[in-house]
Amino acid sequence: MKQPEVLIIGAGVAGITAAAHLAQHGLRVTVLDKNDHAGGRCDQFVREGHRFDSGPTLLVMPLIYETEFATLGASIWERLELQRVDPTYHLVFDDGSQLALTSDLTNLRKQIEGFETGSFAELLRYLEEGRRHYDIAVDKLVYRDFRKATDLLNIGNIPLLFQVKPFAKHYGNMRAYFDEPRLKAAFTFQDVYLGLSPFEAPATFSLMPYTELAHGVWYPKGGMYSVVNALMDIARQAGVEFFFDAEVDQILVRGDQVTSVRLMGGEIMEADAILANADLPYVYSQLLPDDPQTERLAHKEYSCSVVSFFWGVNKVYPQLPPHTLFLADDYRQNFHSISHDLTLPANPSLYVHAPARLDTSMAPPGEDTLTAIVPVGHLTENGEQDWNDLRDRAREHVFRRLALLGISDLGEHIKFETNFTPLSWRKRYNLAKGSTHGLSHNLLQLAYFRPSNRHARYHNLYFAGASTRPGTGLPTAMISGRLTAKRLLDDFVTD
Repeated sequence: MKQPEVLIIGAGVAGITAAAHLAQHGLRVTVLDKNDHAGGRCDQFVREGHRFDSGPTLLVMPLIYETEFATLGASIWERLELQRVDPTYHLVFDDGSQLALTSDLTNLRKQIEGFETGSFAELLRYLEEGRRHYDIAVDKLVYRDFRKATDLLNIGNIPLLFQVKPFAKHYGNMRAYFDEPRLKAAFTFQDVYLGLSPFEAPATFSLMPYTELAHGVWYPKGGMYSVVNALMDIARQAGVEFFFDAEVDQILVRGDQVTSVRLMGGEIMEADAILANADLPYVYSQLLPDDPQTERLAHKEYSCSVVSFFWGVNKVYPQLPPHTLFLADDYRQNFHSISHDLTLPANPSLYVHAPARLDTSMAPPGEDTLTAIVPVGHLTENGEQDWNDLRDRAREHVFRRLALLGISDLGEHIKFETNFTPLSWRKRYNLAKGSTHGLSHNLLQLAYFRPSNRHARYHNLYFAGASTRPGTGLPTAMISGRLTAKRLLDDFVTD
């Protein structure tokens, strides 16, 4: 029997993963991408010998990566040259105080007891809660694709309401553990990985600080784009064909089926099934005929965006560790400005990455490669945000914060700058509202309540990626690709 032919729109991590799974099951798979290389938001570029990861900069939740690579018949430890990063982060507060998050509990105890007496015992309690949340959420929520409502809403899942604290806010839940605001910030800022405010994120996400300290933060030689390269190798070995600079203009339909795609150049490519790894709201609004889901998606909550600076620097700043976070004292107002005012906070928290501390090949000898990321609100509907002004203000905030570490001359040593604003994210990756993490992860946009990975009408149209199930993040993208591939196989392939 002739195996189905599948077209995948988008060579992001979820798209590549899905392609590899489908090809390994004997399907003919072709992947199309608008850009000239794979990766989607997990991107990388090189300029004057400086190598920049423009998406994720660290590998968290390694056990999920390990599992997902294993489902593809591969070992992450063989495919990637990984090193553990410890301390995971150096946190710098407005008063100049610092905290190095480390899995060395003796060291960590000494540090945090200096912030609040008795806090180490409370941290252990908090991490135990995080462990419970991790074990339960990964099994019951992350690894499930919830094809019908009763997959979530059933008697067996009632304990989840109490086990993972979905109705408690993450920051509010910290009152049970710490009084010191800096410690509350130190163990909730990880919500930003999902584009979330800890004042709005469910307390379930205490699983993030737990997995970082328990399972580690890792860095692959060559940067995070090495994950993309490893997945591309697996997919190509399985027979997947990739076509780049191949932007899809429209998904064509006939009755209740999708039949083909039309490229921007007018070429028609037919398929038995189509899997869209492009940003889900973009697929509905730009690639499909009028669909009521388009309007529903437009009214959902979206994650934040970021302004990113990529600097090639003609000197080394050894006082900068690989991952530095500057956390603002006005933590609540910081997130309110981002989530509700959709702007740059007056005193933004921000992140600086120095990859050459971990891999000297990321910068030329005697020079540095630096990335600064400043969370901001996503694009407004009226387009009134002045991103040139907001970008320039964000840059000055980075320089101001670096002065806390004795770095006052960075501007004099920058050879070149590349920067991304929410407008850049929208243009480069077709991200609705320039939201770097897609749809937000509030309670009504998680699990079954997140958009399905199969179209409600066109049952041979599937979705994978950040805005569908299970959600955003690089390891989660691999899960999304696998779950969607399994659903397609269940629909098309019978034993």
